[in-house]
Amino acid sequence: QVRLVESGGGLVQTGNSLNLSCTLSGRTFSSYAMGWFRQAPGKERDFVSAISRGGNTTTYADSVQGRFTISRDNAKRTVYLQMNSLKPEDTAVYYCAAKYWVLRATVSAYDYWGQGTQVTVSS
Repeated sequence: QVRLVESGGGLVQTGNSLNLSCTLSGRTFSSYAMGWFRQAPGKERDFVSAISRGGNTTTYADSVQGRFTISRDNAKRTVYLQMNSLKPEDTAVYYCAAKYWVLRATVSAYDYWGQGTQVTVSS
């Protein structure tokens, strides 16, 4: 059984930071590119960031470029999203997802999803 479990969400003030974590079980972690997505109330789920299987390639949405950093530790089967300089518009449920082998930046490309973790940024 495949499970993705996110943690690290919460309520913070504008300008502060959060570090999200997501751990994969049930599959070989190093065989999967990993992505972070977010969904605000009443909006579609949007791409945030993704990282290749070995961690050598990363990509970001324009809205978070320079503020968010994705990383992974294959030994711990965990992907991270360090979020700095948070803004109220970053408020959303954040989901991690696993995509077999090849890094992609679209929701439909991903094979497995976590349950999400709420991030709320107050102004």
